[in-house]
Amino acid sequence: MGVAASAGVVVTAQIPSQAAETSLVIDYHCTGGVAGSGVDLEAKMTPQVASGGLNVRWDMSYKGQALFGSPGYFDAGSRLELEGVVDITGAWEGQLKPRGAKEQEQLVPGSQLDLPSGLSYSAMLTETGTIRLKPGALNVRFTPAASERVVNDTDAAVTYPAGTWALEHPSEEFEDHHHDLHTTSEKDAVAKLTFRGTKVAYLGRRGPGLGQVQVLLDGAPVTPLLVEPGIDPDTQRPPTGTTTQVVLWETKNALEYKEHTLEIKNFEGKPVHVDAFKVTIGRLTQPPDQDKATCTIQNNPGTIDVAIGSTGTQTPTDDPTDDPTDDPTDDPTDDPDDPDDDPGTDNNGSGDHDGTVGGDQVRVVTPTTTSTTTATVTPKSTGPTATKYYRAQVANTPSGGVETGVAPDEERPPFGLMAGGMALVMGTAGGGLLLRRRRAEHAGGAL
Repeated sequence: MGVAASAGVVVTAQIPSQAAETSLVIDYHCTGGVAGSGVDLEAKMTPQVASGGLNVRWDMSYKGQALFGSPGYFDAGSRLELEGVVDITGAWEGQLKPRGAKEQEQLVPGSQLDLPSGLSYSAMLTETGTIRLKPGALNVRFTPAASERVVNDTDAAVTYPAGTWALEHPSEEFEDHHHDLHTTSEKDAVAKLTFRGTKVAYLGRRGPGLGQVQVLLDGAPVTPLLVEPGIDPDTQRPPTGTTTQVVLWETKNALEYKEHTLEIKNFEGKPVHVDAFKVTIGRLTQPPDQDKATCTIQNNPGTIDVAIGSTGTQTPTDDPTDDPTDDPTDDPTDDPDDPDDDPGTDNNGSGDHDGTVGGDQVRVVTPTTTSTTTATVTPKSTGPTATKYYRAQVANTPSGGVETGVAPDEERPPFGLMAGGMALVMGTAGGGLLLRRRRAEHAGGAL
């Protein structure tokens, strides 16, 4: 693609002060991830050209009442990122991907997400020419902030089979989390937590007479195989008292950030308590796939042509009124009818701007749309055209002739005139010789 972020011949392009910005309005319908069953957006795409560079700006806004929603509980600092696609054809081929992001406040499930005010992408221009900008797909990504949250046993994310667990509100002296916990003495009774995170811990009581617990993560038993809330880990004996909000089990290695299940199963049929869970989200380097939304275009926005080229305002290298012999580099073979000749380039290929184009301007062509599903545009012109100068057909005007700059037509030499002249010269020479002999006779016979 003819855009670059490094060295190269950089076109210095300037927008005329009187030129107005031209934009396309794109309607998107987004589904999946934070979009749920569907969210509508409006994007206004505006190309902007500064000195030596092209920037494509998208202004974003919601359409309708449906907004992107938070997929869970998150601390402040989660990010909503939008990335568009702009296809480029013409003088350069490739894509631009305008991006923008917005940090969110503290979120709970279903909280409405704020959009970034706009997206942008900038690239340096290395060649003159006309490019066509066509908007494409839009992707939405949500990255949760790193956080740690305690999930109470009464949270909707925790489920208990009916009739197997009892909710208790012990006296404040036990200081259970939120002063409540679930208890069961039924063997194989299971409490299940559904969560998204990279680490999880199970909180309960440790005290005498409590039964063993089996922990399963995503349906598989974890190690150690059994948790023993009725044993003091320091003495390996039953504890003498009851301790609350104890971390009885937790993951040692980071989990993949996705939806997981954690099950707490009564293994013996003795009393077992579930007080709370601690869910941790570590720092994520990439937005999770399950929260991504995909947006498709619903209207026919059209395209925009951006023409970058000489306006013809720079001073030409060759002056057609000068004597071409003054410039030894002039090439009189330029053919005005040769379509391969570049109006702004000498035959040596170096161009008349020495690597840069002075006085260039950028003209944005207003798009036209059709009723078909394919966006099209008919540019008013292919871009500004520099004036081309042609040399005279002869080097100098013939002396004494009409100053038309065109030599007389002398396709065949005047052979008859030349023969007559030669005969006249020979006759004159012969006559002179005869005259000298007669004079010699009068003088005594000597030549």
